[in-house]
Amino acid sequence: MEKVVTGNYAVSWGARLCRVQVIAAYPITPQTSIIELLANFCADGELDARFIKVESEHSAMAACIGASATGARAFTATSGQGLLLMHELIHWAAGARLPIVMGTVNRAVAPGWSVWTEQNDTLSQRDTGWLQYYCEANQEVLDTVIQAYRVAERVLLPVMVILDAFVLSHTSEAVDIPDQDRVDGFLPPYRPELKLDINDPRAFGPIITPEYYMEMRYKMQKAMEEAVSVAQEVDEEFGEAFGRRYGLVEPYRLENAEVALVTSGTITSTSREVIDELQEQGMKVGLLKVRLFRPFPAAAVRQALAGIPKVAVIDRNISFGHGGIFAQEVKSALYNVDGAHRPPIFGFIVGLGGRDVTPEPIKEVINTTLANDAPPEEILWIGVKR
Repeated sequence: MEKVVTGNYAVSWGARLCRVQVIAAYPITPQTSIIELLANFCADGELDARFIKVESEHSAMAACIGASATGARAFTATSGQGLLLMHELIHWAAGARLPIVMGTVNRAVAPGWSVWTEQNDTLSQRDTGWLQYYCEANQEVLDTVIQAYRVAERVLLPVMVILDAFVLSHTSEAVDIPDQDRVDGFLPPYRPELKLDINDPRAFGPIITPEYYMEMRYKMQKAMEEAVSVAQEVDEEFGEAFGRRYGLVEPYRLENAEVALVTSGTITSTSREVIDELQEQGMKVGLLKVRLFRPFPAAAVRQALAGIPKVAVIDRNISFGHGGIFAQEVKSALYNVDGAHRPPIFGFIVGLGGRDVTPEPIKEVINTTLANDAPPEEILWIGVKR
């Protein structure tokens, strides 16, 4: 069926279709309506799940860890400061190899106090062992939640499904909500090989001596590397089942482009319109959307950007003292490309704290890149008041 829903409700519907069994969450703007709708689903008997009301995001993740360890399909959602409060247990969930899925609404980190969109909250968790998907539209949000459980339960790592605050979380779009039977065929019940079971007692999470700790981390890294191909495979199977696929990255009008614009999240939608307008004017510009950030699909990025003279990366985040985080990843992906074929990479910071990113700053990014043989500064700020 087709419904007009917000991005947050798309997350809720995705979790419902996945037949999550345990939901533990604490309200925080702009994520709250995700768990409100899930609470309604549970109260109305439309979702057979245990909804656990907790006193903080730290406790929410702790409850999900316990639930997932028993073999239950667990879900939570958060934003901004709530995600930061979870940080200790974000590491634990990944280290324990628990396939939890979390709807995460990007919110700028305080201070100053802000409820508007920015990617620093989720990107600050990029080294915890969680997969991260950045979504562009509400349909993609719902579909990615379903894909996330398939991937998570295959590689035994947790997943964040990430969407922009308000621009997506509170914006309504028409979304196709697939039939439950079709989703059940795509996502079978979770049956872990090992779990907490009173009839088969085991020890989980004990002290690990130096003789074994490094091997545990090695296996996490190998699982993360495997996740690249698994995510691609799951996306292709999803496309066959539901008629929609997104890829790990998505090239747009890159043929013969002199500049490739690299984007993520909702900035991508605005950028597509700009690319179309500039192409009509005869400018050779294209776009590469990065959907899967962690693990970073370096090979797919290299393939998509091969032969393009210049690359401009738009970041709605900043790593203080270094620059935009997506730009860092793109530079790393292209580092081993032969010097004669490695393009200059321009990194631009835009839209922090939820500042609107309209077509004009995107055009400024493209024009600055076209006008310079190399970045005039390491970090290029667009729209900042000086």
